[in-house]
This record gives sequence, C-alpha cells and structure tokens, in this order.
Amino acid sequence: MNAKENAVAVVTGAGSGIGRAVAVELLRAGWSVALAGRRVETLEETAALAPGGAAPGAGGAALAVRTDVSRPEDVSALFTDTVGRFGRVDLLFNNAGTFGPGGVPVEELPYDAWRHVVDTNLNGAFLCAQAAYRQMKEQDPRGGRIINNGSISAHTPRPHSVAYTATKHALTGLTKALSLDGRPYGIAVGQIDIGNAATDMTSRMQTGALQANGEVVPEPVMDVADVARTVRHMAELPLEANVQFATVLATAMPYIGRG
Repeated sequence: MNAKENAVAVVTGAGSGIGRAVAVELLRAGWSVALAGRRVETLEETAALAPGGAAPGAGGAALAVRTDVSRPEDVSALFTDTVGRFGRVDLLFNNAGTFGPGGVPVEELPYDAWRHVVDTNLNGAFLCAQAAYRQMKEQDPRGGRIINNGSISAHTPRPHSVAYTATKHALTGLTKALSLDGRPYGIAVGQIDIGNAATDMTSRMQTGALQANGEVVPEPVMDVADVARTVRHMAELPLEANVQFATVLATAMPYIGRG
C-alpha cells in the first residue's frame, strides 16, 4: 500500500504537537484524515496547515471530530463519523496523551491527577484501538494498522513522572497484545517511542529539565517533522510488514545512560 490517495487515517491528539505534525504529513501525502481532539478550533487549524487547507483535490481530505478519548461514547462517535465520511479506517495513530502535573513526587500526587493521566493515556488508547479493531475486522478489504505513541518513558522514567511512566510502560504491553491478536485479521500494530521532539509539551527541556542525579540541565530537541516522517514510513508499509517498535530521539539527549 504505497499509493495513499484513498487511504484513511484517524489521528488522536491532532490539535497540537506530534499529532498535528503527523496529521499534516499524512494529509500532504494524500491520506484522508479524521482529526480527533478536545477542541475543534485547534483541529481546524491543523487541517488548514495542509496543502490547500486539506480541500478536496489538494492533498487529502480532513474531518475534525471533537473527541475526549477517555469517553467511550466520544470514541464510538469518532469512528462512526470517520467511516460515514470516508468509508473505512486504514490507520489509527493512537497519540492523545497528557503528562499530568509535572515535578510532583509520588507521595504528593493527587489521585484525581493519576486517574486523569491513566484515563487519557491508557484507557483512551485502548478504547480507540478497540474501535479500530471492530472496524478493521469487518471492512472490505479487511485489515489496517495501529501505531501507538509510546515514549522514551516507556523504557526509562524521568524523576517525578510516576503516572506518565506507568501508562507508557502499559502501552508497550497493549501494543504487544494488540499486535498478537490482530494477526488473524490483517491488523498490524506497532509503537513509536519518541524522545524530545520540539513541541509545546517539551519546550521546558531546552531551558532545563530535572535529571536523575538532581541536576537541572537543558536538553537538546529534534524537529517534530522528523517524527512525522517516521510515522508515515511505518504507516505506508504493506500490511505484510510491520515496524513493531521504533525509537526516535534527539541524538544527544540524555537517554542512553540516563540515571
């Protein structure tokens, strides 16, 4: 599947950051993209960044759908609207996520904050993957691809990041289970683990981030467009091939040897 003029993607968290960059990359490549996020106005801003504002005949077509991925009814409506508009789903980029309150020690983290991170990062990813599975199993031709946005924190934590780290480790298990269960239906599932892509979420890294030894030091970042191109490469492989796990990070970030 290299020609993507008729391929359909769902991108969650598409209103900013990595989700926006990936959505624009896919639209430019001719994909039709359902943009999911909490604020329709930011989703429309994402669509406007694609060639011709993602108008028909100028790259792929975009559909903005207000979605809270932690709400089953919102996720169901997202996939109903996507299939109603485009007819199928070939790709889910499971990207929506939140870091939660930064710099809070374990003993001080409010339960509500923990629950919000889990509901968004893990439960939301499950609900979207489940909805994608249901569609991909039944459509003709059958199958599709799911790419989960893990994180460097799926491997190694930062200080005071217990909720985020726990959910990102759990996403790795979710990816493996989905990949195994998808084999009979032509559903390929992989994960991209990203370190220090330049987005609003990582802007503090350049001014100073807490390290495992207690120091606060600036960290290098990379262009988020390089992440988007990697996701597109994973997405455009034939379903007979799968990038199970990919790690893309700023070359000099303190990850290898962290701690």
